Amino acid sequence: MRSQRLIALAAVCVVAGLVVFVAYRFMAGRVRGGAESIVVYYTKTDGITEVPWRVTLGPARDRKSVAFYAAAQALAGPATDVEAIRFPAGTHVRALEIAGSVVDVDLSNEVSKSAEGGLAETAEFKSLVWTLTDPKTLPGVDAVRIRVDGTRVATLPGGHFELDEPLSRTTF
Repeated sequence: MRSQRLIALAAVCVVAGLVVFVAYRFMAGRVRGGAESIVVYYTKTDGITEVPWRVTLGPARDRKSVAFYAAAQALAGPATDVEAIRFPAGTHVRALEIAGSVVDVDLSNEVSKSAEGGLAETAEFKSLVWTLTDPKTLPGVDAVRIRVDGTRVATLPGGHFELDEPLSRTTF
């Protein structure tokens, strides 16, 4: 009889341990959440071709943090040995907000040093827009609004690429 009690107690302990383990794994997954990496795009030097590359996410997985990180990675571009059209050195995300299906990105003034107009200017923004509208990275986002140093601008100094309306993948 005593051995039956010990066996029953051991079985209860094993079941309780399994329940605690499963609950822990479930909760840990929920806190950590989301994908381990996101896709960021860069534009090849032909100015047309978008190339995806994966970057690992940090610990923050809320929608705004992922968007901010994705935008920062798009501005930084791929490794320096990869031929790509890049934003001007020092360009960074000052602020970012998500309102419905539009991401509003406030870029630093260094973006104004972009190659004046044409292919390069368009390609820089194409990579940013493609990154922020990737449906696996930010589901439901389909457009990007640009500000420079907190101000809406019609164009960059080159004046060839319009920034006064939200940009989408169909813009390009």
